[in-house]
Amino acid sequence: MIDTPSRSLPFGTLVAALVTPFTPDGAVDLEATAHLATKLVDDGCDGLVVSGTTGETSTLEDSEKEDLFRVVAETVGDRARVIAGTGTNHTSHSVEMARRAERAGAHAQLVVTPYYNKPSQAGVVAHFEAVAAATELPIMVYDIPGRAGIPIATDTMLRLAEHPRILALKDAKADFAAVTRVLAATDLDVYSGDDGLTLPWMAAGAVGVVSVSVHVATKAFRALVDAAAAGNLEEARRIHFQLDPVVRALMTHLQGAVSAKQVLHLQGVLPSPTVRLPLVEPDEQELAPVLADLADAGSVLPALDGGRGARA
Repeated sequence: MIDTPSRSLPFGTLVAALVTPFTPDGAVDLEATAHLATKLVDDGCDGLVVSGTTGETSTLEDSEKEDLFRVVAETVGDRARVIAGTGTNHTSHSVEMARRAERAGAHAQLVVTPYYNKPSQAGVVAHFEAVAAATELPIMVYDIPGRAGIPIATDTMLRLAEHPRILALKDAKADFAAVTRVLAATDLDVYSGDDGLTLPWMAAGAVGVVSVSVHVATKAFRALVDAAAAGNLEEARRIHFQLDPVVRALMTHLQGAVSAKQVLHLQGVLPSPTVRLPLVEPDEQELAPVLADLADAGSVLPALDGGRGARA
């Protein structure tokens, strides 16, 4: 077990939004998944979200998700929290995925706001309560209006926090005032859902981050989260600035799963950067700004080789 303050937290503190490795022909690569999960935990992650946004959950079959939950739980479940991405925009489907996750050995679940439907806030509450009632798994609520189409209102979040199995919030709407109110008025463990906001959110009382960029600079993110948790803001600020080009590279030029897989492939971690349609791999011109930002990252980023060189 990693020796960090996160042992007692049901979701960890440094949580990777795990990519789903595919073979070149588009099949789920369970061997590569186990290898990646092991590496991330070895390097400092104490939580892994499996089949979340960055895991291309919308293009995975239910049976593939269950296989991923099981493989990751069997591989690192004694050393890190395995958080299953179970949320969909169909409540009964989400309930079914929660049950599959529990059977597969996941420790917790990430449940996103029902997307596309644009339910009322009452509908949002009813959705989360139905999923929470289906299993014993604790829930991290995922508030991401840019993808879901609606935000979770702060009053709604306060109401959800009263449920005994809704224990955390992944905030990806960058509303500091709303997060402050949740931190002040509830016992929820709050996580930054934006890699670049890890430090300010933790300075206000968040416990960590659910991150895409952590895939490629895990040890530096571990140091950032630990420094912020210890109240060493000078050290945390120094690492925050060092990580800025990594966050820019992974989060501003391409879709997160696409950029993360490209860099992991260049680092020699993933055998293939394959994504599933409608996502496509970038061409050289599209990849160039990612590599240009990474060139500014210095020692916080492991070498880009992957058998092809940095191409920068």
